[in-house]
Amino acid sequence: MPRSRRPRREDRDDGSLERLIAGWRRTETRRGREYSVQPVSGARAEKSYTCPGCRGTIEPGRAHVVVWSEDGVLGPAADLAARRHWHTHCWKTS
Repeated sequence: MPRSRRPRREDRDDGSLERLIAGWRRTETRRGREYSVQPVSGARAEKSYTCPGCRGTIEPGRAHVVVWSEDGVLGPAADLAARRHWHTHCWKTS
């Protein structure tokens, strides 16, 4: 049987965890403002949050998105601190 030329999993350099996570983040424009949108899997959702779209509770274990502005006047640190957790559907329909 021919030998596989694919690198073994332990031989691959996939980069840091932060780089992997940031790869899922995307930028969206809504009503003339730019937002970063970061998906959160159900496995990583450990706390409950209130969705600003429907005012409903996002229960632990439920996949959702975290959204923050990219163009606030107070700078990137303040924008990140003001991030909000949304139901995925509520964000898509907002």
